[in-house]
Amino acid sequence: MSVDFQKAKAALTDLSGKTAIVTGGARGQGAVETELLATAGASVLICDVLEEEGQALEARLTADGLQAKFLKLDVTSEAGWAEAMDLVKDWTGRLDILVNNAGIINRKIIRDMSVDEWRKVLDVNATGAFIGTKLAAPLMAETGGGSIINISSNSGFSGHYDPAYTSSKWALRGLTRTAAMEFAEEGIRVNAICPGLIVTDLNRGSAHLGPMIGMTPMQRAGEADEVAQLVLFLASDGSGFITGEDFVVDGGFTAGSGYRRVAKETGIL
Repeated sequence: MSVDFQKAKAALTDLSGKTAIVTGGARGQGAVETELLATAGASVLICDVLEEEGQALEARLTADGLQAKFLKLDVTSEAGWAEAMDLVKDWTGRLDILVNNAGIINRKIIRDMSVDEWRKVLDVNATGAFIGTKLAAPLMAETGGGSIINISSNSGFSGHYDPAYTSSKWALRGLTRTAAMEFAEEGIRVNAICPGLIVTDLNRGSAHLGPMIGMTPMQRAGEADEVAQLVLFLASDGSGFITGEDFVVDGGFTAGSGYRRVAKETGIL
């Protein structure tokens, strides 16, 4: 059986005619995801609470001939999500890709965190993705399906000293699998990407980078484009038989960084 390379390449990289929503898409990792999807041919709705950054990204992408619009969206608002769905229906008449990228963090341990602080993180990181999935799925089903990509974290596999953030990322993994089962027959695939230490302008120079890199088997941090490339794959037709899965992008950290450190310190490695 011969392989049609050009057809395979197009399936992986050509999103022409598709429409995407990226939440938290105005800066950082979300902005890189937005730009890559738009460069691949998708019409991308950039959703974020950061209005100035979102409008600037829209202007830059459209100046380059790409299809992008910005909408100020608080992902905890069901009415806001409904507005986003109406916008894409009026704009392109379809929705093929949803990237639930929006997220916040609160670096407090359990004894120091208030209930309101806990709820805020869970509302943005988990409830926001739930609302987006709930409202996006019917629109995707109208045109034969689509791909929902939840940005979780490798903290969703561990007991990180950040209880609300960690719990929200575990929740995203559960939502991913449940949604994958519910919407499979409608042609909607749902997967989770679980990044480890990814360096952006938001955390470059932070105190925790050195220790984290030291624990990472590949001995470096990841870059936002390395996550965005996986977003592109999961958004593309090339991943058409993949759903309900977790994809860890962390340089081997989750695979056994603690055991690796012990092995290094005891001379095994």
